[in-house]
Amino acid sequence: MGLFGSKENPEDIRYNAMSMMERNQPKAAVSLFNKILKQDSSDTGALFNKGLALNQIKKYSDAITCFDKLLESNPNDAQVLNNKGIAMAENGNIQAASECYDEAIVADPKYAAAFFNKGVLLDKLQEHELALTVLEKAISIDPRKPNAMVYKGIVLGKMKRHEEALNCFQNVCRKYPNNQDAFFQKGVQLAELGKHEKALDVFDEILKKYKDNVNVIYAKSRSKAALEKYPEALELLKQAISRNPKIIRKWAKEEPIFTVLHNNDKFRALVKL
Repeated sequence: MGLFGSKENPEDIRYNAMSMMERNQPKAAVSLFNKILKQDSSDTGALFNKGLALNQIKKYSDAITCFDKLLESNPNDAQVLNNKGIAMAENGNIQAASECYDEAIVADPKYAAAFFNKGVLLDKLQEHELALTVLEKAISIDPRKPNAMVYKGIVLGKMKRHEEALNCFQNVCRKYPNNQDAFFQKGVQLAELGKHEKALDVFDEILKKYKDNVNVIYAKSRSKAALEKYPEALELLKQAISRNPKIIRKWAKEEPIFTVLHNNDKFRALVKL
């Protein structure tokens, strides 16, 4: 309640809620959107943003409930369909997610986000060629955003098309020099092409800013091992394992570059081989 028991102004609450979203405090934002909806359950803006906030705090079933309510009155809202698809995918309902993205694309054939999310989903289903086609569509619709181009490069890398992937990441880095994802993936592809010294230059540059990035530390360890600099590789591997033991041990055990170290006592102790 406001002053002397009066209702709080819903626009003031909305402003505060959106501020919470911008400050990456979605849980607090949900409480504020609930206040707006308590005063006016038909406020579609509050309901939509509540769904977005619920997605961010991983309450996907609750988010789907919000999006379904919105679709009752407007079943062809591409933005709502797309975000329902995200919630469905995170909830493990892949088929329903795919259908949501398809419906969003039909509703708005120029909606790049739906093409991007569909491409990501297809990649996770190992449908790499189809994923590339869909991601290309997202890029053609909105070439200003780098996310689809970065993901295209990741898919190309999975397909062992490393030169194409490298070109993709280099293009992103030229257009968006502060895009750390693209810069890191550039290093990964250089390593995949056997250009480990150049890859290490990339990894070292990133670690100047993000010294605790476990993926970069692991990638650097891998390249050091490829260059037969085993003591340095093992020290970096130790650092990576200290930050994420379960995942890094799994990766190291399966990594062909580390096969030569399988009889090394320090390596065996680190990865629990």
